[in-house]
Amino acid sequence: MKIMLVAAEASGDGLGAGLAMALRAQRPGVKLTGIGGPKMAACGIVSPFDISELSIVGWGEGLRAYGRVKARVSETVAHAVRERPDAVVLIDSWGFTIRVATAIRAVLPDVKLIKYVGPQVWASRPGRAKTLAGAVDHLLALYAFDAPWFEREGLPTTVVGSQALHIDMSGADPAAFRHALGIEADAPFLLVLPGSRPGEIRLMTPVYEQAVARLKAERPGLEVAVVAAGTVAAEVAARVAAWPFRAHLVAEADKYAAMKAATVALATSGTVSTELALAGAPMVIGYRFQPISYAIMRPFFTGRYATLFNHAAGEEIARELIQGEATPERFVTQLGRLLDDTAGRADQVQRQTAALALMGGKGRDPSEVAAEAVLDVTEGMARPVPPRPPVGGR
Repeated sequence: MKIMLVAAEASGDGLGAGLAMALRAQRPGVKLTGIGGPKMAACGIVSPFDISELSIVGWGEGLRAYGRVKARVSETVAHAVRERPDAVVLIDSWGFTIRVATAIRAVLPDVKLIKYVGPQVWASRPGRAKTLAGAVDHLLALYAFDAPWFEREGLPTTVVGSQALHIDMSGADPAAFRHALGIEADAPFLLVLPGSRPGEIRLMTPVYEQAVARLKAERPGLEVAVVAAGTVAAEVAARVAAWPFRAHLVAEADKYAAMKAATVALATSGTVSTELALAGAPMVIGYRFQPISYAIMRPFFTGRYATLFNHAAGEEIARELIQGEATPERFVTQLGRLLDDTAGRADQVQRQTAALALMGGKGRDPSEVAAEAVLDVTEGMARPVPPRPPVGGR
C-alpha cells in the first residue's frame, strides 16, 4: 500500500507528521510519499519543493501568488502520477488542496482522495461543503460541529478530534521560564503571538507594537515577550529587535512555558487560541486582512466568531478584534482590562476551559483515529466514526 500526504503549511506539516507515524505504527509495510515541510521530512517524506511559499493569506496575496501556486499544484500532481499512490490525503490549506484534488481526480480517477481538516464552513462560505463533497471521497474532521455541514452534502465524514486538544504541557515550567528571562514571579507579563504566516506578521506586528508601546507607557513594570513561530522566526526577530522598548523573544520550543507564565496574551487568530486556553492563559484575539481582500471576503462570513472555543460555547469568551476593530487603542483597552482585573482573568480562564470540553476534550489520539480512517478508506472499508455528543453549546 502506498499513501501520499500533501501539506502546504506549517500546521498541516505537523498533522502530516503525526499521521505518518500513526500509519506506520498501524501498518508497518505502508509506503509514504508526498509534499510537506520539515516535520514530515523528519518522518521520511521529503517534499520536492519548499512549502513555505504556499502560506498565503487573503485574496490579494492569493492573486499575486496565483502563478506560483498553479506551478506547485502541477508539481504535486506530477508527483502523484509518478508515485501512483492508492490514496492521497490532502491536509488543510483549502485553496491549494482543492485544486490538487480536482487535478488528481482528472488524471488518476481511481485514487482515493481524503481531505484532512475541512474548510470552516460554519464561519464562512458554506457552499464549500458541497464543493468538497464533489471533489473527495472522505473527510477527516476535527470537531463534532463540523460533520453535519458535510454529511448533508453526502460526504462521508470521520470526526478524529483535534491534535491541539492533546498537547502535553506537563513539561512546561512557567516559574523556570520567568526565572530564565529575569521576570519576577509577580510581575505582569504580556505574551504576544503574532502568527505563523508571513502575511500575518506583516499585518499584525505593527499594530501590536503600537498597542504594547502604549501599555508599557501606562505600566512601566509590564514585561513583554513575543513568540517567533518557526516558519517566520527570522522576520519576527528582526521586527521585534527594532521595537523601541524591550521585548523578550521566545523560540517556538519554549512557547508552552511562556503561555503558562503569561498574565495575559495577545494572539493572532488561529490554532494558538486553543493552545492558550489549554495553558490557562486569558487572551485577546486579533486579526487583519488586506483591505481589498476583506472587502471581497466579508459578505461570505456567516459565523459569529472566529475563535473555535468561542464558536463551541456560542459566546465571546475571549474578545475578538477583527479588521476595523483591530486597532492599537482597542487592544490597549481590552488588554488593560484583563491586566487590572484578577477575578476577570480567572473567570475567563474558567470559561475557556469549559469551552474546550465542548470541542471534544481529550479522546483518543487524533492521529491514530485519522490513520485508521485513512487505511479503511484506502481498502474500501470506510466506517465513519460517529461524533461524540457535545456536552452543551452549539
